[in-house]
Amino acid sequence: MDEQYDVIVLGTGLTECILSGVFSVEGKKVLHIDRQDHYGGESASLSLTQIYEKYRPGEQPRQSLGRDRDWNIDLIPKFLMANGELTNILVHTNVTRYMEFKQISGSFVYRDGKIAKVPSNEMEAIRSPLMGLFEKRRMKRFFEFIGNYEEGNPSTHQGLNLDRNSMNEVYTKFGLESGTKDFIGHAMALYLDDDYLTKPARETVERILLYVKSMARFGKSPYLYPLYGLGELPQGFARLSAIYGGTYMLDKPVDEIVYEDGVAVGVRSGDEVARAKIIIGDPTYFPTKVRKTGKVIRVICVLTRPIPNTDNADSLQIVIPQNQVGRKHDIYIAMVSTAHNVSSKGHYLAIVSTICETDNPLNEITPAMHLLGPVLEKFVGVEDLLEPIDDGTKDHVYISKSYDATSHFETTTDDVKDIYERIEGKPLVLKQRPADDEENFTAFE
Repeated sequence: MDEQYDVIVLGTGLTECILSGVFSVEGKKVLHIDRQDHYGGESASLSLTQIYEKYRPGEQPRQSLGRDRDWNIDLIPKFLMANGELTNILVHTNVTRYMEFKQISGSFVYRDGKIAKVPSNEMEAIRSPLMGLFEKRRMKRFFEFIGNYEEGNPSTHQGLNLDRNSMNEVYTKFGLESGTKDFIGHAMALYLDDDYLTKPARETVERILLYVKSMARFGKSPYLYPLYGLGELPQGFARLSAIYGGTYMLDKPVDEIVYEDGVAVGVRSGDEVARAKIIIGDPTYFPTKVRKTGKVIRVICVLTRPIPNTDNADSLQIVIPQNQVGRKHDIYIAMVSTAHNVSSKGHYLAIVSTICETDNPLNEITPAMHLLGPVLEKFVGVEDLLEPIDDGTKDHVYISKSYDATSHFETTTDDVKDIYERIEGKPLVLKQRPADDEENFTAFE
């Protein structure tokens, strides 16, 4: 291992594996190390036995749950937006050749104690119980404004300036009710809290358009999910890196980051030292260089039937907006099932997550747990949310952020682009990989 590399990457979480793949494609010599014996790091998909070992050491899975190999349980529940940045990265790099995707059946939002489907077309919008007749008309005008908005054509602006007017002012212009704002801002624009209301409207409008375009791509919902679980994603990028000469070492302890004059120059494992000008890694490898920004609770629930009041959907997202339950942060439910090759027949996996606000996180997710129906098994994890203290430009150590409570990957790809730009001094622009005969296949079901 006493060798010189351009980049050393620590941890095989999705953020790290994407960067490893990107730098390998760009011709850099990459060494990728993980102290664990499996890919995925904090974003791995584990078997039933591994889940019990992690959350209930010494306990055996109940026999009714079936074969161990039928289970691929995500530690971090997230979906891909059909038109989102991660999907673009997968398509550009042809990582789609290594996996298949299935559409998530529905996107739901919690309002006034009940859940309702986020409308996926005009007919659903007309029938939706989320709004009364007059509010539906107001919302229709709001969406027509967003759909018709042209930057260079002031006649489409309706007197609004997206860079000056706040999102609250845009909502007010169309007379939208607070419950409608909740579901647009949290179930479509996918904000974690209400801070966006006082900021310029442009980013929110772009997020809503991303949701609408993702929905239009396949119908039903804007989300995609890889068969066999999210652990397939980091493995796909790891394979991409390997094709371009990246070296992978799993189950390899990292004993020390080696510094010279305050700048990181390598990594020591036992008596071996690998040297590189750039070190990238997840926060757990750099305990003295990160700060805690909060905690996230995730509860993995095994069900034997679909979530009630969802039309027997085999997969879904439910967003519980903060205002609906008197909180500062939304609560998310992501559910997948046998249809995605992640559980044994007749079982469903629902994962509830939110940012903790009290010393009793389990109590905070009560509204979500009430929606699930009978729960056969549950595994509770509370993790610190960590972020780097410095940007890495001085000591050449670039650290990713912990995965947040959101049920999509947009914040993860933002982190990838941010780290890349800090390292290279320029934005990440993906070059299309040439297709070959081996890659003529359908990636999406």
